[in-house]
Parts: sequence; C-alpha cells; structure tokens
Amino acid sequence: MKIALLSDTHGFIDQKALALCEGVDEIWHAGDIGTLAVTDALEEVAKVRAVYGNIDGSRIRSVWPLHQRFQADQMQVWITHIGGYPNRYAPGIRHALQQNPPDLFICGHSHILKVMHDKKLGLLHMNPGAMGKQGFHKVRTMLRFQVTGKKVEQLEVVELPRW
Repeated sequence: MKIALLSDTHGFIDQKALALCEGVDEIWHAGDIGTLAVTDALEEVAKVRAVYGNIDGSRIRSVWPLHQRFQADQMQVWITHIGGYPNRYAPGIRHALQQNPPDLFICGHSHILKVMHDKKLGLLHMNPGAMGKQGFHKVRTMLRFQVTGKKVEQLEVVELPRW
C-alpha cells in the first residue's frame, strides 16, 4: 500500500503537491486542513484519510474526526493532529498510547518533519511537517512510503519551496 502523508496545509494545496500524490493508494492528512477544497482536491487523486486540526472550523470538523485509528495492511495506525512525539507526547494522548499503542503514530501541528522510533512503546512516530505556506517553516514537506505487512518501507522525504 503506497501512502502520501501530509499535514498543515492551512487551506493551500498546489499542483506540485498533488502531482507528488499521484500513484499512491491513499493520502493521509494529519490536520490543519484549512478548507475542504484541500481534501476535495486530494480526493481527486486518491482515497483520503484525514483528521481536523486546531485551526479547522466546524465545517471541516463535521467531515473529518479528531482521531483516525485504522488498519493499513497489517499495521495499526493512529492519526491525530496534536500528539507530540516520543518522550514528549501531548497530555491527552500519552495515556491512550501507553494503554493501546499503534504500530504507527502520526501527528502534525509542529510544522517540523520528524520520523522517530519509540522504543518504549514499540511504535514508529511520523510528523510530515507542513505542506502549506502558513507558519515559520522555510520548506514545505511531506512523506511518501509503502506499508507492507507491519513495516514502513521506501520512506521518502519530499521537500518543496515555500514560495
């Protein structure tokens, strides 16, 4: 299963980003969508799984949930917007992660791309950074990878200019 993972579009999606999603089975968006036009454009390319973020209003919140927990191939996945990262998980997330850790935990919010193993919980953490133009980041980023069984393979960091 080929995946494109992005976050923090803040209402902006361009043809370059959409072209990078071509050929994937699913596009996962980790919140701060900004406008439903973003997920509508992504759905023209592939199946979308998304969560709302802290900047998203009631319209987006009525379409997309705060959390998505699902299985991709044999991998248990949890996507949320504000989740923190290993050893610094968000207070509302920490206990649930400890009680029932997924194989892959994905969040956005920070605009900082990170891929880290959490050895204590036995999970892989991903934050794709930000694909929008809002925020302090100088480069727009996303991740592409393949899920095979319980493994993430062929992980690729994609960078685009912000301007």
